[in-house]
Amino acid sequence: MKELVYYTMLYDIYGDLLTEKQQIYFEEYYFKNLSLSELAEKYNISRNAIHKQIKETINKLENYELKLNIAKKNKMLEELISKISDNELKCKLQRVISM
Repeated sequence: MKELVYYTMLYDIYGDLLTEKQQIYFEEYYFKNLSLSELAEKYNISRNAIHKQIKETINKLENYELKLNIAKKNKMLEELISKISDNELKCKLQRVISM
């Protein structure tokens, strides 16, 4: 479950950097919970090809995070923001993070 949350968070940050096909397969596998077999049948390709595409997508997402650290920085900012007592400032900073 932790893995699913992590990958979807990375996808929210870096998803636009993926190919259209990678985005479709990722969304259908992780968001719509389709199995590899269901995806293979839907797109008329082998189950192994779907598996390789999803694995490649995960590797790309992890590589982007390794180089850019956006998710890590967002988490650190959220922790700092949670300690701020000024609600107006807190809201403004949260809007910056979610841009």
